[in-house]
Amino acid sequence: MNLFPLLKEYLQQDQSVALAVVVRGPAELLGVKALIPAEGEPVGPLLETPLSEAVLQEAQQLIAERTSATRRYPYPPPALPLQGGGEGGVEIFFDVHRPAPRLVIVGGVHIASDLIHFAKPLGFSTYIVDPRTAFASPERFPHADHLVQQWPDEALPEIGLTRETSIVVVTHDPKLDDPALLVALPSPAAYVGALGSPKTHAQRVQRLLESGLTQQQIDRLHAPIGLDLGGRTPAEIALSIMAEIVAVRNSSDITKTLSSMEDGPKTPVLP
Repeated sequence: MNLFPLLKEYLQQDQSVALAVVVRGPAELLGVKALIPAEGEPVGPLLETPLSEAVLQEAQQLIAERTSATRRYPYPPPALPLQGGGEGGVEIFFDVHRPAPRLVIVGGVHIASDLIHFAKPLGFSTYIVDPRTAFASPERFPHADHLVQQWPDEALPEIGLTRETSIVVVTHDPKLDDPALLVALPSPAAYVGALGSPKTHAQRVQRLLESGLTQQQIDRLHAPIGLDLGGRTPAEIALSIMAEIVAVRNSSDITKTLSSMEDGPKTPVLP
């Protein structure tokens, strides 16, 4: 089975995927492969062997860790795989492909420019989404990778929201914020955050519930947005937002600590 055309399709669709191939072991297994996407159906003859369960678990773990690695397993495998060392057995190389992370900013306001400045050195592909052409303009955002002059409920599905996507909603206008959140919160996006005071957020939650979102989906929303860095300027608040996005991507415990804070907003609210 030639898995490379399918691998190419996943890469063209910006999907995370791992190609597992036996690089050492019995002759009948050498070169046997499996393709395991983060989202989708795994395929390949390696999944027809007794190693299938171990390969699937390891591939998903390495995709989450964003790293490629070689793993050694006894063969035939016992109940649990043997990690590293040992004689004989089978060695499998997991070649993990993850697309560049994407930052989608809904609202071509001032803080969006600072967000892009911090996101670019971190390897994010950046999007500005705003139907107002005076806001989402090349003159205002020459450093953005993509300017999308559409309403967010039209733009976000076209962009495609995956586990590599972070979405920040910054307009303070429910006509733009709410349609964006109605698409973003049920999606696989890794991070969804929105600016606003506690009062603004409470009103937002009520509107989203009335629009059909579940409380579980709304609980994904980071609001108040950003880590508590004590920032007050747009640049400082943008830094706190990017810090929170990085913490979420790396599953840092700092987000768990800050989520339990009950002493008000984590960052000042922009006027």
